[in-house]
Amino acid sequence: MFNSIQDFAEGQLLLVNKPYKWTSFDVVGKIRNAFKPLKLKVGHAGTLDPLATGLLIICTGKMTKQIDTFQAEEKEYTGTMVLGSTTPTYDLESEPEKLFEVDHLTPEQIYAACARFMGEIQQYPPAHSAIKVDGERLYEKARRGEEVELKARTVTINEFEITRVELPEVDFRVVCSKGTYIRSLVNDFGKALNNAAYLSRLRRTRSGNFKIEEAHEVMELVGKIRGMKEPERE
Repeated sequence: MFNSIQDFAEGQLLLVNKPYKWTSFDVVGKIRNAFKPLKLKVGHAGTLDPLATGLLIICTGKMTKQIDTFQAEEKEYTGTMVLGSTTPTYDLESEPEKLFEVDHLTPEQIYAACARFMGEIQQYPPAHSAIKVDGERLYEKARRGEEVELKARTVTINEFEITRVELPEVDFRVVCSKGTYIRSLVNDFGKALNNAAYLSRLRRTRSGNFKIEEAHEVMELVGKIRGMKEPERE
């Protein structure tokens, strides 16, 4: 646990509950600014989309060297998908389109579809994602209407369960490897039902051995940092 500003320079791992509509970089920036005028390295391990909430690992000082290690760990999420339509971004960043009927879908069909996504699977990232192609984020190309040939990547789904079915909404829990796009998983899940789906809510509840219950609220953490004084130099 940190007791002084010097502790952050030596290296701290901070668990933060990322707020809704904040980017991961917003959180990093807010914490970095709390140290001013002291300049300190601050970074995050594992990006969360703006509409997602939950556990974000922040590293400071020398601990930033461990970011890749933390980023590679298994993740757990809970969320809600909406069947019967999709969106260009696979979530609520864009408007629903391509409507399908869902009345014929049964809970049994929905539960059974999970089995198709267990283990190693091939997954295409969303066109609206932060992956770089030719030095530019995919979402920047997508916003200009440019079409890019997406490459599939191998990801691992260790657990995938449906926790509530109240059509058109379906709640789920998933445990997966680094690099898994839950938006793409939801989009593919809709296709597996010969239907469509988009992500309406997502929360990261665990990363490796770290759990959301251990996380700080951003502004609570910022307040604690600002309340500390940089040690006087002799």
